[in-house]
Amino acid sequence: MCKFCWALVLVLFLTIASISYLFIFKGQTITASDGRSAILLTTEERNLVLLEMRQFLEAVQIITTAINKDDMPAVARAAKKVGFAAQTAVPPALMKKLPMGFKKLGAGTHKAFDQLALDAESLADKDYALAQLGDLMTNCVSCHASYRFDIAVE
Repeated sequence: MCKFCWALVLVLFLTIASISYLFIFKGQTITASDGRSAILLTTEERNLVLLEMRQFLEAVQIITTAINKDDMPAVARAAKKVGFAAQTAVPPALMKKLPMGFKKLGAGTHKAFDQLALDAESLADKDYALAQLGDLMTNCVSCHASYRFDIAVE
């Protein structure tokens, strides 16, 4: 009986590990014709992710202009808008479709915007803020080089 229980525990563990890999780490992806990972989403989910990316881009434009004008409070405001607080609206169904690498890049980008906001407020150093923005943009470039969004067949 004990061997049966251990075998059952092992089977359940492997099942849970496989499901976790598929839904937490791999997400719903295929390899696209251009070599990137295509994340398969519904039209609404794709629109939501692309909206967030446009918000990142808008924040970068505002931050760049504010740095040029040495307006560090405007830098902080723009960066805060796309920090971690902006990530709360992501539906759980969408989160499970995103691969772990994409989630890490997204979380890192939100965190970098939060750090930029904090440093803009406390340091008020436009050269440092510009360097932070440049580092932050590596996440954007890396994400766009690695992923694209395709509509899943519904």
